[in-house]
Parts: sequence; structure tokens; C-alpha cells
Amino acid sequence: MRIATVNVNGIRAAARKGMAAWLEAGAPDVLLLQEVRADADTAAALLPGYRSLVRPSRIRGRAGVGVAVREGGPLTLGRARHGVADGAEEPDADSGRWLEVDLEPARGAGAGADGLTVVSAYLHAGRAGTPKLDEKLAHLALVDARMARLLAEARTGGRQVIMAGDLNVVRSERDIKNWRANHNRVSGVLDVEIEHLEEWFSSGWVDVTRALNPGAQGPYTWWSQRGRAFDNDAGWRIDYQVATPTLASRALAVRVDRAGTYDERWSDHAPLVVDYAD
Repeated sequence: MRIATVNVNGIRAAARKGMAAWLEAGAPDVLLLQEVRADADTAAALLPGYRSLVRPSRIRGRAGVGVAVREGGPLTLGRARHGVADGAEEPDADSGRWLEVDLEPARGAGAGADGLTVVSAYLHAGRAGTPKLDEKLAHLALVDARMARLLAEARTGGRQVIMAGDLNVVRSERDIKNWRANHNRVSGVLDVEIEHLEEWFSSGWVDVTRALNPGAQGPYTWWSQRGRAFDNDAGWRIDYQVATPTLASRALAVRVDRAGTYDERWSDHAPLVVDYAD
């Protein structure tokens, strides 16, 4: 089972720049999308060979998350839930940032096939010293509560879960090229943000990329559009697949589908792809 997550930075633009070729070549069974910035019908038309659910933001032109499954693949779309606040009304700024979908075994997938829950998450970017950071921290607090509940349910016989997407936070100096210049100065590299992720991992959630590459620098998944960040590989690892322990133990390999050149990119993020044992 191959699961990919990617911030497409606008699915219309990504499609124009070559996303379909990557999708056909990589053929993920499950695709988690962030920053879709389109309605469900538009997104579906740009994902040939996939069935999808998309939750747009209520703020036009912002955010938007989606989950898609490959037609003929091992899993089908099931029940969906949106928003991280467990049914409470969310602020407009938080809309289109959290989509949970129960995936069910497809007909003919085999007796060993299991269902699971996937979450496509797009956390706030934030900006240090501004109300945008307050928005981010408030949203992270809601995510903390939801992650604790999902993990508790998985541990008591509930579904295994993968929460994946653009979390807009690095964990340490191994996750960003220029740690010293950014640490506690720039949003995404603030200790007050990092502590939220570390709480998830200390409670039992698994950072799949880091589990499979415990001592590596990176691999980075995002590069600024400014200057020569991409050419110099001055990147950030801010895209994750975060899994419950049982599911994480089935992870076989991880890769980042980084474009060969700047001009070949179809997003400022690169897809994060993980293969899991059936």
C-alpha cells in the first residue's frame, strides 16, 4: 500500500505544471492533498483515475484539504469528518485544514486487507509576533486533543490512523538547512510550536520519515520560492506522515519525490511517499 501526501499549492496550477505525470508514474493507492484551493468537483476533474473527497476553506482561494483513492486499488472512500474541533463550529481561518476519512477494503482486496483512517492536515503557517501565530497555536491545541483521542481509540481496538500533510513545523536542526538563522525567530522553527509535535511523539505517535531515517539530515519537503533555495537544497522538512504505532511498524520505505530541477517543479512542496506492508 502506497500513501503519498503533498501540498499542491493550488491544484489547478499543479495540474498545469505536470502533476498528472507524477501521479501516473507514482500511482499511490492513497493521496492526501493540502492547499487544494478549489471546490470538490474541480479537484476531482484534475485527479484522473482517483475518487476523491475535498473540503475547501470557507475563505475563497485559501487552504483546502483532500483525500483520494486510486480506482481499482485496495481501499475505497468511506465515512468522512471535517474540522478538528469535534463538531464545534470552527473559525473561518481553521476551515479546510482537517479532513478525516475512513478507508474501507475494496471488493476483492483480499481477506487480509484492513480498513484505516487517514487525515489530511494543513496546519497554519503562522507568523512570529503577529495574530497569525496566535491562530496557529490555538489550532495546534485543538489538534493535540484530537490526536490524543485518535491514539486512545486505536489502542483500544479502534482503527489505525495516519495523519499526514503540511504541518508547517520542523522538529529539530535535522529538519531544516538553516537552523541557527531561523530557530526561535521564524514561525515553523519556534520552540512553542515544536513542543506540540514532540508531545504527540512522546505519547506514542510515530514520525514515519524519522523512524525510517533516524540519523539523516532531512529529507526536506519544502523549499522557498525565493533566491536559490531549491538549487542549494536549503529546505525544510514540514510535510509528515504521522502514524499509530501498529501501522507505523508496517512502513517499509519512504521517499521524497523532489523534482530534478527548479523548472520541473509543480509545487513548492515535494510529495512525501511511504510504502506500507499489506
